[in-house]
Amino acid sequence: MPKPLHILLAALLLATVAFAQTNTVVPAPPDAYQVRYAANLFIGDSVVNLTNAGTVGGFEPLGNICANVYVFAEDQQLVACCSCPLTPNHLKTLSVRNDLISNTLTPGVPTGVTIALLATAGTCNAAAPGDFVGGLRAWGTTIHQRPDAAYDVTETAFLPADLSATELLKLTSYCGFIQANGSGYGICKSCRTGAAGAARQ
Repeated sequence: MPKPLHILLAALLLATVAFAQTNTVVPAPPDAYQVRYAANLFIGDSVVNLTNAGTVGGFEPLGNICANVYVFAEDQQLVACCSCPLTPNHLKTLSVRNDLISNTLTPGVPTGVTIALLATAGTCNAAAPGDFVGGLRAWGTTIHQRPDAAYDVTETAFLPADLSATELLKLTSYCGFIQANGSGYGICKSCRTGAAGAARQ
């Protein structure tokens, strides 16, 4: 029988704290790790659009990359993870409400999330990513409330960030944890071909 989630998470946390003393920035292409948020999900959906710029190679299979997706709720919990394969110049989309937070590890549906993307080569597995690569391009929509209480949709690109060794450990360990002990929960749904925009209810 699987151990309670809080016990396993505590063990991972202890390992992370022990590792933190040797924390460094992981060598990677500048666009391999990217971050963005989606807010006001109780008002409407947000989407993530992904493409492969062909930096690794212009032809498949050598140019194929993986967009590993990690979804954090407002309270810093990793609630879902998955991986989307992208061939060169491929265009795929993820719905935040229907793909990223519809099957979360823990009860409750977040109203805002932080979404981290990690581009790798090889087998697509967010818990055990391959070599870091460049060429991932990602855009996301979110809903903002105006001063007059109405809502607008904005779309911006994900922003690249330095990836620390401890952040990488957290992403992969927690995702592996979800895969091993979540009984299917916490695995976000697959990317769909094409692009989409946010939708109001």
